Amino acid sequence: MVKQDRAIRTRQTILLAAAKVFEEHGYQAATISEILAAAGVTKGALYFHFPSKEHLAEGVLHEQDQRLPIPDRACKVQQLVDTVVLHAYRLQTDPMVRAGVRLSLDQQAQGLDRSAPFLHWSAVGAELLKKAQAQGELLPHVVPAETADVAVGAFAGIQAMSQALCNYQDLPRRVSALLRHLLPSVAVPSVLAAVDLAESRGAAVHAELQTLHPAPRPAPVS
Repeated sequence: MVKQDRAIRTRQTILLAAAKVFEEHGYQAATISEILAAAGVTKGALYFHFPSKEHLAEGVLHEQDQRLPIPDRACKVQQLVDTVVLHAYRLQTDPMVRAGVRLSLDQQAQGLDRSAPFLHWSAVGAELLKKAQAQGELLPHVVPAETADVAVGAFAGIQAMSQALCNYQDLPRRVSALLRHLLPSVAVPSVLAAVDLAESRGAAVHAELQTLHPAPRPAPVS
């Protein structure tokens, strides 16, 4: 068990180091040597967990999808909003999420399959929209899969713009504006009137998750 715990910690250390290097340099310019230096592990330890730079990048892309999901909401449009604004909050605060987004949008990342995050978030959005539709929360013309794709593409553009202009400092404002423009063509007015689209919503959802799932205390040193 001790060896397994150590292996998990080592893998996470390597992924965090890779995330920082990929975010700073992009996929093509990042080197294994830089990741090794940032992680402070041996080459053997790195290659035990990740046989190549491509595997490292795939690990970072996958890791951003493993963050805790938000709790179920009675209103599925609100749950969709909370999913979007929480991801925006994590972009501001979580290096792993930032690196995953940088990789997914990196058109110079030749040989790396960047489709997984887009497919993942489109599937998450489509599923929530289907549930919203079943509860009568959506306008009659809405096609959940189509709307989810539009939302994912629009979010990708908004976050890229925010990153380029001010390193994500205004991302909550931009995402709130995106949702205020998008949702009137998706949700029925009575539902939309009750949905919280405040710029502070992402931070509030994150705080809720921290209360529901507090970080484990470190094991005592024997």
